[in-house]
Amino acid sequence: MADSSTQVRPGGRSAKVRAAVHRAVAELLAEEEAETLTLPAVAARAGVHPTTLYRRWGSIAQLLTDVAGSRFTDDLVVPDSGSLAGDLRRWLADVATDVADPDTLALMRATIGSGPAGGCACVEDRHRQLAAIIQREQDRGGTAIDVESAADFLLGPVYYRAVFTPEPATADWARTLVTTYLATLSTP
Repeated sequence: MADSSTQVRPGGRSAKVRAAVHRAVAELLAEEEAETLTLPAVAARAGVHPTTLYRRWGSIAQLLTDVAGSRFTDDLVVPDSGSLAGDLRRWLADVATDVADPDTLALMRATIGSGPAGGCACVEDRHRQLAAIIQREQDRGGTAIDVESAADFLLGPVYYRAVFTPEPATADWARTLVTTYLATLSTP
């Protein structure tokens, strides 16, 4: 039997508070700079007492990591076009479109700026999705590809453009990036 202190309850007051807090973070990030985000401001917007946030999350960094982890988990469908090229093109185009969204971008920038765990929360599920695409290709008898190298080549530029430049990664640009990556795989 699982320890009751580590179980996550799917509903009830705890889930309602978490949803209200996550919604409050998204709203506040859409309205103001991430640097002004505080646990008391989030609590006020969510309609809960600040001690609830301090007790559950402890810091703005931990709260942002939780919000990002929730936001970026299972938010994209891993495509199955029948080919590695098709799967990667569709998936990376979807990633580029997702991170170009102003609300998503505000959450990413705030979370990444909050500490190392924040950056991981923004890309962890993307790595799992990429690994699933690569594993499916291997199951079809295709080329074995290193997930970390593929993430560096494909996700790195998309996230770099989104976070550090005013030029967002477009879906077309992302598909071109996949074509370039696949060409490097066939070069000896």
